[in-house]
Amino acid sequence: MRNKGISALVCAGVVAGAAVLGATPSAAAQTPTAAHEAAAAPGKETAATGKDSTAGTTASDTRDHIRERLERIPGVTVVSVADKEGHPLYTLTYEQPVDHRKPHGATFTQRATLWHKATDKPTVLYTGGYTLPGGTTALTKLIDANQVGVEHRYFAESRPKGAAGDDWSKMTVEQEAADEHRLTRALRTIEKGKWLGTGASKGGMTATYHERFYPGDLDAVVAFVAPDDANNRDDSGYERFFRTVGTKECRNALNAVQREMLVRRDALLPKFEADAEAAGHTFDETLGTTDRAYEFAVLDQVWNFWQSGTAADCPTVPDAKRATDDELYSWSKGHGLSVYHDQELGTNGTGPYYRQAATQLGWAGLKFSHLKDVRHHPDIYQPNSVLPAAMRGTYDNRTIADVDRWVKKRGQRMMFIYGENDPWSAEKFTPSRHDSYRYVVPGANHGASIAKLPAAEQTEAVATIKRWANVQ
Repeated sequence: MRNKGISALVCAGVVAGAAVLGATPSAAAQTPTAAHEAAAAPGKETAATGKDSTAGTTASDTRDHIRERLERIPGVTVVSVADKEGHPLYTLTYEQPVDHRKPHGATFTQRATLWHKATDKPTVLYTGGYTLPGGTTALTKLIDANQVGVEHRYFAESRPKGAAGDDWSKMTVEQEAADEHRLTRALRTIEKGKWLGTGASKGGMTATYHERFYPGDLDAVVAFVAPDDANNRDDSGYERFFRTVGTKECRNALNAVQREMLVRRDALLPKFEADAEAAGHTFDETLGTTDRAYEFAVLDQVWNFWQSGTAADCPTVPDAKRATDDELYSWSKGHGLSVYHDQELGTNGTGPYYRQAATQLGWAGLKFSHLKDVRHHPDIYQPNSVLPAAMRGTYDNRTIADVDRWVKKRGQRMMFIYGENDPWSAEKFTPSRHDSYRYVVPGANHGASIAKLPAAEQTEAVATIKRWANVQ
């Protein structure tokens, strides 16, 4: 798993909506469990300076006025206010039902942020699909918008307390969509312009699910590298990707390295175990043994190479037969050998994501035909393998299949951006003909952005987004 939450099993997805028009975000920005950027974290309250674009009042006056309006919304608490680029950034909590089918039952507080510029500007609803997203998306910059960030339920501090927090049956696509619906409707009483939803990877999926179940909330959705695993039993799209991505020489070299990592298991496993001990990593509650954890990491290796790297990295792939043990292991650690361990797979790490993958989102069940005779654990490559026993679940594809059909037939004003060489882009959403579009960025990985599109497509996509946002 690359960057503590980005894996071949399931889409890690905070590879940023922040990269809408810019470069691929840093590894730190991609990590779901990383600390939030300073712009999104509670900070010292600071008076803003300058003028608000909608009135003759100072931005400081606007800050106080908007705070008062936020505090009048039932369930909203303003935790802090900070200055960001001359505009107030509110850190919020919002009381949500644990089960939206029982709105008067148990509740939890969901974290959110609002970066407010002006009430008549468009607003971007930004979800990473994990913890509270930080920074400013380039979509927000493109249309000079307000920005709302929201933390996904059951991640970090947006998890119910007590027994309700251990009831993973409420960690569903439908429940999160309902969370975002309530938050959007509440904040639309303040922010009166157009609203656009966005996110990348799991965030793009989450924005799409919100649109499907509450199509009246948002005026448009721009989703980046959002997988659509509508039929989890059919992984032919992923298999086809790995048969065709890059050059034949690069594919063969990567497969050879992956195989050699298992052929030399006896020599390389002690290195893996030494690294785990030095880092304080254990596997007792999830994968069970270091042998299983090692094999799992090797299975993810080629996927992660393409997800985070490019064809330009192919010349670095070592000759699997000639490389020494140290050379093989060292190169692999830097090019896709990501370690799944107990410390980041439970309730406070990326575990909630794998719970969703195991029950609704699906995963890429690759065959690994070139590794069959060197594997010890043939059934290991699925999300329940990396979950504590209490978080494991049973898969049901009905919701995701429904979303897939709805997007194809009824979705309106939806844009999907994918990377040609991104394995997560191998199974794509197909937009309808209702003012909806799909673009594939040539040669791009999981950091695909509009800025990397060919000039004509980039111009077209930007014009469409501005039209949806009603800006020049």
